[in-house]
Formats: sequence, C-alpha cells, structure tokens
Amino acid sequence: MSQPSGITEDFEIKFTSREVSAWGGLALMKRMLDSMSFHTAASQWNLPEPGSNRGYPPVQLIEQLLVSIWCGACRFTHLEITRMDSTLTRLFGWTRVAGHKAIVRLFERFDMMRHERVQAGIYRWFFDKVSTLRSVTLDMDSTVVTRHGGQEGAARGYNPNKRGRLSHHPLLAFVAEARMVANFWLRPGDANSANNVLQFIESTLHHLCGKTVGLLRADSGFFDQAVFKLLEGKCINYIISARLTQGLQQTIIRDARWFALETGLELAEITYQASSWGTARRIVVVRQSVKRKNAPGKTLSLFADDPDVQGWRYGAMVTNLSLPPVEVWRSYRGRADCENRIKELKNDFGLDSFNLNSFYATEAAAGIGGWGILASRPDTEPVAARRFTTAKSVVRGFVGECR
Repeated sequence: MSQPSGITEDFEIKFTSREVSAWGGLALMKRMLDSMSFHTAASQWNLPEPGSNRGYPPVQLIEQLLVSIWCGACRFTHLEITRMDSTLTRLFGWTRVAGHKAIVRLFERFDMMRHERVQAGIYRWFFDKVSTLRSVTLDMDSTVVTRHGGQEGAARGYNPNKRGRLSHHPLLAFVAEARMVANFWLRPGDANSANNVLQFIESTLHHLCGKTVGLLRADSGFFDQAVFKLLEGKCINYIISARLTQGLQQTIIRDARWFALETGLELAEITYQASSWGTARRIVVVRQSVKRKNAPGKTLSLFADDPDVQGWRYGAMVTNLSLPPVEVWRSYRGRADCENRIKELKNDFGLDSFNLNSFYATEAAAGIGGWGILASRPDTEPVAARRFTTAKSVVRGFVGECR
C-alpha cells in the first residue's frame, strides 16, 4: 500500500506525561515580564489592597488579566480561561488562581485619583524601559464605545454607527513609531470633542517619562488656541486637523493659491487668524476632486451654490512646521494608523467589553487591560519579546509544551 504524500515513516505518535497547554507560547510573555521586573514594578503602583486576608495579591490579579487577554479573553467572564489551565498556573507561579469576580472587585476599588496614579506608574515604568525611543511622534484621537446598559457616564451623544445609543467617548494617545498606547481617558458619551484635552496632553507628556515629542498629530477635537499655545510653549511641533469654520472657509476661497500634486489633488497654504486667536497661524489646505474614489474631506457649506467649489472636498491642517505643504500633508496622513490601533484595542483587547457600573472602575479596567498592547509591539526594549509582529497572535499561535 502506497504511503500518502507528505507523510514520512519516522512520524511517531506516543503518550507523554509532560503537561501540554494550548497557550504554551505564553512562556515567552513570562520571560518578557520577568526581564522587565514586572512584579517589582507593579508592587510600587499603589494598587488597591484586598479587603480580606483571604484576598488575592493585586499584582497577581493584574497579571491574570493581561495573560487572559492574551489568551483571547474580551470580557470579565472570559478571565476564567487562566483558572482552567493548570499549566499556565504553574508557569506563572500562582499558588491560587482567582476567579473573574476577584478581578472585578479589584477595579471597583479604583477612584479617579488612584487610577491616574496607577496608570502613570505603569506608563512611566514601561517607557523608561524603552530606551531606544528617545524622540517620538504622538498621535491623539477619540473614539465612541457603545454601551448596552446603564453604566455611569454612558450617555447619548455622537455615535455614527448606532445613533441614539448610550456610549462613552474616550480619549487615546499613541506613540506612532512603536504603535503603543501612551494614555487612555474615559469620558461621558455626551462629552464635547475638546473636553479635557489640555489636561489629557499634560498627562500624556508625563507618562512619556522625559522623552522628546518631535511631532504631535491630532484630529479637529484638538483645534483650539489653548492647545496651540500649550504646545508652542513647550516647543512641540504639531499638525492638527482644522475645523472648516465659516471664517476659515472664506479665507481659503479668498487667499488659497492652488498647485496640483496630481490630477484631482491640489494643495495650498494660507495664514489664518480666528477672531479668538491672539496670533495668526499657518494652515495647509488640501482639496480632492469628488470624482476621485473615496475622496476624503468635506464640502464648503458656505459656498453651496458655487459649482466650482462644490466639485471638491476640502481638508485643512494647522501647523507650526516650516516644511513644504506636501510634506505636512504626508506627515499628517500617517496619523490614520491610530485608527487601526483603536480597532485592535476593541477587537483584541476588549476595550468595548471590559465595562462595569462604576465609571472609574471601567476606566481602570479598559486602561490597564489596554496596556497589554504595549507589550505586543516589535522593536521595544524587552529582549525576550523582540521581533514579535503582533505578539498576541504569535503567542497564541505557539501550541507548545511547558516543562
């Protein structure tokens, strides 16, 4: 009888007494956390202590949360995945494994100040470890997280996908070079896009542990003179999407001198000073023909009756850079990658699923759980994790044995 193609005679099937786990690749995560002195650092984060002598160490609960997320957990009830795997229990040295309710109780002990102190401790510790990143590009954005209950802060606001549904409206910051989260603040669903952005920027700069911000890119929620003055005072270069207000629309039509980058794509630069600004600033304007497929931008509503104007979609960016307009535009386009990080946080790290009734408990769970994305990046300092492309996928892909 002929041997099936691809099957060799030396293939052996046997029983083994060694423990086997579907998550054997998490041994690499364990090595990475050990190389970063995770337990030593976490013991200094001022985590809430258990209310009983029989409670679990808070550092273990945070470690269990991260390990469970890397195993695919995307809501609190899924955290039982680590409890059911004796190999993982032995690998991480847990003498007792907590159920998901113990982790829920940990986050319910968070308030606003404790969360900010803990989150600052986590990020400053991590970015201090990443010594290869001395100058960073900081991207800031907001997103909408739809809620399906009566959680604190859930309110009806801007929700383009599920209109009229309750939601939260968090702010996020990312380090573009390493695609890492740098800050996370939860906000009520009816919060204005510009709500708390100044404090958020200050908090993010504190998290970076003294690293130089070479460029800050942000959406139109940060289009405010107070933001410009803050960044200019700190000598931080910025490119921020501009709101197409009536005054800016008039200035674009009056002053823009367009040059074509290619057919249907033109750029210009103008100097513009809003009535509330103390000084004029440089604006780079881009317009794309509506005939181009999926042309981004908006029409100029103030000139709705002008067919020449309505044949284009416009976008504008305020900047303090002296680069040519095309380079400013290309640099800002790189900010679009943070939308992929937000999708990754929602789909892989449970950003929209780890929620509790308490506002600050939800903020702490989502913020600390989302910290797992920090360790899932290539080219960060911990040697044991180097060259992971998307470490969560790679780790989960290793079906291995733990000795």
